[in-house]
Amino acid sequence: MKIEKDTVVSLRYVLGDEKGKPIEQGTKPMVYLHGGYENTLPKIETALDGRMPGYQTTLALMPGEAFPVRDESLVQTLARSRFPKTPKVGTRLEHQGAEGEHGRVVTVLQVKGDSVTVDGNHPLAGRELRLTLTVTGVRTASAEELEHRHVHGEHGHHH
Repeated sequence: MKIEKDTVVSLRYVLGDEKGKPIEQGTKPMVYLHGGYENTLPKIETALDGRMPGYQTTLALMPGEAFPVRDESLVQTLARSRFPKTPKVGTRLEHQGAEGEHGRVVTVLQVKGDSVTVDGNHPLAGRELRLTLTVTGVRTASAEELEHRHVHGEHGHHH
């Protein structure tokens, strides 16, 4: 079966740096509803449209296509007293707003004296990446999946 609008696509993927060195490899298949449902990157849908199981491709993802471009205003220095305990460099924490609301996930860059420097950018923001995809399955989406605009069942959304 060919990948077309209203099909469910299963993929294996490897995300690599700009030279293709692996950063992340999916341990479970990536499954999405094809056809403009915003379940995956538009570049993936374009590359796979009309393809069949077994098809493999590598996509170059420029900064901003998979993750946002870096925003240096998201690098902040905060008082160490804002943290329940002294964080370690490299730790990812959810940064709470001034009124306790949930906020952005930040990475601790530096702990120096009474200050902690954090980065609210995604760790892959601003990087050129390579995404290798292998189509492992294609099926017709169910009426319920089309109504809900996402895949249900194994490796999909569960209600």
